[in-house]
This record gives sequence, structure tokens and C-alpha cells, in this order.
Amino acid sequence: MAEELIIETHGLVKRYGKLVAVNNLSLQVPRGAIYGFVGPNGAGKTTTMRILTTLITPTAGDAYAAGYSVVDYPREVRRAIGYMPDFFGVYDDMKVWEYLDFFAACYEIPERDRPGLINDLLALVDLSHRRDDMVEKLSRGMKQRLSLARTLAHDPEVLILDEPASGLDPRARIEIRELLVEMSRMGKTIFFSSHILADVAEICTHLGIIESGEMVAQGTVADIRRQLMPTREIQITLLGQVEQAKETLLHVEGVTGINDMPDDHGRRRIRVDFTGDDEGVSQLLFALSSRGIPVVNFAEETHDLETVFMRATKGIVS
Repeated sequence: MAEELIIETHGLVKRYGKLVAVNNLSLQVPRGAIYGFVGPNGAGKTTTMRILTTLITPTAGDAYAAGYSVVDYPREVRRAIGYMPDFFGVYDDMKVWEYLDFFAACYEIPERDRPGLINDLLALVDLSHRRDDMVEKLSRGMKQRLSLARTLAHDPEVLILDEPASGLDPRARIEIRELLVEMSRMGKTIFFSSHILADVAEICTHLGIIESGEMVAQGTVADIRRQLMPTREIQITLLGQVEQAKETLLHVEGVTGINDMPDDHGRRRIRVDFTGDDEGVSQLLFALSSRGIPVVNFAEETHDLETVFMRATKGIVS
């Protein structure tokens, strides 16, 4: 059964004069996903998000959130989403609870329901003890948490967050990540942009990589790794019989190359480029052991998302 999509775009284009900020973008976000939207500066992330949140209209194509077209049904889209921009805003002269009360009123939440809602939101983002403080007195991390609470005031299905961890110290970044995971457990779909790939790797179920306004790759994190890094790298440490090991491995289906690596305390190492599955990896080890070749260590090199990202974008040609 196909995944239900809660955000999708079809042939989305946004031009500013001769500049094409978004170019024929097709985006697919499954319901319940934590979707990381990553790309270099100027790739088109913020423009895409502003279209999804009805702040700007596309030049061509269409986008949908919770089943509603952002072009034809902008009011319904706004009801279905919670948007957190990459800047906090100009509400420093309000108390923390007043800030949330203001936005709850904007979403037409009855006045009698707001005190309980505000208490719940402040508890969720761990700001109950600061409810009567002025917003301007909050740290940047606290302001980000308050802004996240504000996006939840009307209980949206989707959270669209533009660089939610930008400029935060390590502790505040961790707190924001934990909040996003908690939002997901509450049934929200999380769509957020980030330059911090560690944040994406930690919590995301799905990933979209954009460059020059075009989608380079998207899917689950595992799918993206397989798509962009199709060759597995197996590192093998041997006590001897290196040439025999190479000859043996070259006859195993899926081996595309074998390269020498620097010695490890006098022990020889080789790297095997392999396109097979897990069963095929086990066959590599079996082929060596069946020939009596002394293997000290046998391990697959894993690539972090930074390596995958650089492979996907034009920063590195490989």
C-alpha cells in the first residue's frame, strides 16, 4: 500500500525575474514522517517553505498540504499547518503567556479555552517557570521553544519549521531535536529545513536534498544512502596471503574493485568495493575462510549523512 502523502508538490516553479528559485520541484512527505529538507545556501528551501505556508504564490505548478491546494485553498492550508520561520519576530514587549494568548486568539480559539491551552503548551516546551517573564528576557533557545509552542496553538496536523536549530548552542539544539521527536509521537508530521546534518541524521525518517531549486534525491534515509552510495566498502585486515585474497574476492559476484589500504601495525589491509546485499557480504568472508586466508578483521565502512550530502550536491564531483 502506498504511503499517504500529507505534503506534496507537482512541477513547482518560483521565479523572481530571471532568477529561478524553485525549478520543477516534486516533493513528497508521508503522513507521520519527520522529513529533513536539506541543501546548500540558496538552494530554494525557504522559498519552497513559503509557498507551502501560503506566504508566496508559485509561478507554476501547485503544492498541497493536508490535501488542500496552497493556491486554491490557502485558508484551509493555514488551519492545517503550524509554521515556524527562521527568525523569531518582534514581540519582545509581551510576556511569555501573552505571546501564546495572542496567537491563540489569532486562530480564533475561545478565550475560555486559552488558559488551559497555554499551560499545556508551556509545559510541553518546559517554559512554565518563565510564563510571566518578558519575551525579550528569554535566551535564543528558549525563544525557539516558545516559537515552537506557538505553532501548536491550533493543533495543526503538520509542522513546517525553517531552520529550527539555527544559531543554537549544543544543549539547545538537543532540546529542539527532542521536542520534534515528541511532536512526532503526538501524531504530527514534521517538515523542517536544516544546515546541521547531525540533526537530520539523529531524528529524521525521510530526507529530501535540494540544490539550485531542484530535488536531487528524496526518500527514507536508508533509501537515500543506497541511492547515492550504491557501492558498499568492505575493509579487511589480513595476516598474510594478500594477493591470494584479492584473487579469491575478484571471483565473487558483486565485487567491483579491490584497493590496498595503509598497513595497520604491520598487518595488511584491503578495501573491497561491493554492490551486493548482506548475504553477498557474508559470501565474501566465506570465500576467504574457505581458502584458509587468515582474516583478522572484516567490517563494512558506513558513510555519515555529510558524505551522502556531498555526493548528492555539486560540492564534490565523484
